[in-house]
Amino acid sequence: MRAFVLIAGGCESIRFSFAKIPYWGCSGISSNVHQLNEEIRDSEIRLIGSSGEQLGIMSAEEALKIADGQGLDLVKISPQANPPVCKLMDYGKFRFEQSKREKEARKNQHIVEIKEVRMSPGIDVGDFNTKLKNAQKFLSEGNRVKVSVRFRGREMAHTEIGRDLLLRFAEQASETATLEKDPKMEGRSMSIFLAPKAGK
Repeated sequence: MRAFVLIAGGCESIRFSFAKIPYWGCSGISSNVHQLNEEIRDSEIRLIGSSGEQLGIMSAEEALKIADGQGLDLVKISPQANPPVCKLMDYGKFRFEQSKREKEARKNQHIVEIKEVRMSPGIDVGDFNTKLKNAQKFLSEGNRVKVSVRFRGREMAHTEIGRDLLLRFAEQASETATLEKDPKMEGRSMSIFLAPKAGK
């Protein structure tokens, strides 16, 4: 009944009245997504027109004749309904536009990452400021930051030094960041999480 060809990134339906031609050559249309045209064999379906109007309950065969007459596809949109609901549409165009919308949504989506900044309890002022600048850069990009202090040997007896260091770090980053939780020990490390402030 129809073949599909790839035209400028989309699919265009070309209709043949003299033969039933299988769907081939267009990966944008997948029968795994919806049942289409001759795949629909229900004895009764509820048909919706291309503009959303109700066309009533009929056999799939009758609905396919209407689709053919209008140069559209018959698409099962609600298989669980009783009877199943089918709609008349240009399925190639529908899939192309849906793909475009999904691509646009992915492009606009920002994936939040957790960046880590590591320090030692005896870090000097210069290194501390460098780590702080790095954290502020990560925060400005919309990422969360894990700031951790690693204790070695006898430093484990003075974890309060690490705690004070982390709280000082959070305080100095407070213009762009929010401290999510108080410092917490994880094995030989103590850490905090900073999140970007809304609007920053």
